[in-house]
Amino acid sequence: MLKSYRTLLAPGEDTLIIKKSRFIGYATPVSSEEEALQFIAGLQKKHWDATHNCYAYVCGPHDEIQKANDDGEPSGTAGKPILEVIKKEELHNVAVVVTRYFGGIMLGAGGLIRAYSAGCGAGLQAAQIVTRILFQEIAIEIDYTWYGKIENELHAGGWHIDRVEYLDRVTVYALCPVDDTEALHQKLINATNGQALLTNTDQRYLFERDGKLVQ
Repeated sequence: MLKSYRTLLAPGEDTLIIKKSRFIGYATPVSSEEEALQFIAGLQKKHWDATHNCYAYVCGPHDEIQKANDDGEPSGTAGKPILEVIKKEELHNVAVVVTRYFGGIMLGAGGLIRAYSAGCGAGLQAAQIVTRILFQEIAIEIDYTWYGKIENELHAGGWHIDRVEYLDRVTVYALCPVDDTEALHQKLINATNGQALLTNTDQRYLFERDGKLVQ
């Protein structure tokens, strides 16, 4: 599993008018090539009357699957520029479709490349670029007298408290990037003089945008 990668938060779309042609950029996170193809097929059906539905997608743990399609535009003027924008943004597991309704003015090869690149960029921004980070959840079981100390240590270190259970003892469920797991263990052991019972539970991905976790 990748410890972190850039991707999209959710599906998004935006529309640009370029020399009377309408370019609609659609972007979405995907988990597989099959999901990317379903996304593309859905938009081809929705915009069956469009002049072109050009697309590109990147997926796989190491971006091993990369496809682009010009859908009738001159070779290399649509699908490839869309793919290049995705790659320039260093995005993983992403699919983009740029739909064009021709407005009557020819754009030329250079104009098409710029237009499809812009349409892709607009769709990506609408979908919100985020970093997906693999977090380790740690269950911290302590006596109530240590709860305030643990809470302060977690907040001071910038670690996230997911939830708290109040039973005979307090169990705080903290989240930290997987690479920080051992460091957090040591910090909490030191802070409680070894009184905290620490258990690594599950690992899961969370989204980060502008330095903040996005729930």
